[in-house]
Amino acid sequence: MKLLVTGGAGFIGSNFIRYMLDAYPDYKIINLDKLTYCGNLDNLKDLDCNTNYRFVQGDIGDALIVQELLDGVDAVVHFAAESHVDRSILEPSAFVTTNVLGLNTLLNCCLEAKVERFINISTDEVYGSTEVGSFSEDDKLDPSSPYSASKAAGDLLTRSYWITYKMPVIITRSTNNFGPYQYPEKLIPLLISNALEDKTLPIYGDGRNVRDWIYVEDNCRALDLVLHKGKDGEIYNIGAGNEEQNIDIVNQILQILGKPQELIEYVTDRKGHDRRYSVTTNKVRELGFSLNQDFGEALEKTVNWYCDNQWWWEKLKKDM
Repeated sequence: MKLLVTGGAGFIGSNFIRYMLDAYPDYKIINLDKLTYCGNLDNLKDLDCNTNYRFVQGDIGDALIVQELLDGVDAVVHFAAESHVDRSILEPSAFVTTNVLGLNTLLNCCLEAKVERFINISTDEVYGSTEVGSFSEDDKLDPSSPYSASKAAGDLLTRSYWITYKMPVIITRSTNNFGPYQYPEKLIPLLISNALEDKTLPIYGDGRNVRDWIYVEDNCRALDLVLHKGKDGEIYNIGAGNEEQNIDIVNQILQILGKPQELIEYVTDRKGHDRRYSVTTNKVRELGFSLNQDFGEALEKTVNWYCDNQWWWEKLKKDM
């Protein structure tokens, strides 16, 4: 199989490429990435000598590049996105440009090339917040931030290509990922790196916002199943059932590192901050998905990775 992976120099994309080449050594993967601030070729340095892997720097909104790369491609796995909520509040136009207009160009090119499968990687944030219960794939979209609104728009656009053209698309909506190579503006790597530097650990509001955390390798395994066994036109939630308050994440990281709670600093809450995300995962489990990683063990593994790879994140934090 030949795959085009967009945004493969980012956090989840790079982990997915590495996972797929380990699981399917004969697959060929093209990685198309614009290399914005969070795209990092260091994430895939170990693949430089792999003849089945090719990196191309380019924009998903550039139809000429996309059309050329789609020659002989069996499936597209679309990770490329602007994804940080705080940045979307400050500069929403960039999120619409990439997450809607760029996606539109990519969909048109894939439709013309008759790609056999298109996976649009989305987020549980499109459902909005819920105090009780969990969202299923059939629930309405109620995004709160410019980021999640742009992803919801992308989901609707993707789905329209299935309804109108019968283009073989699938949408996945993952919960919060964590693990190696995550850009240090995100919660868990920010907390770990700040603690290692004995800097304060900023926590929005009262720290009681709840997220479901999935280790990135488990998410990649779920995406593998969707790619090979998923049904065209379907949406699959991907989660782990590890619902944790932000403050509990902080305390676990401090405990692993042996750092004092005095490093915690409560800061003004984010605008439009969703209180709790939660999704059902029955559909992806019907494909055979189950977790490999216990949350506590995966968090400790993640902390250890950032401890052992300070060279990777220190230079990134200088530019934040």
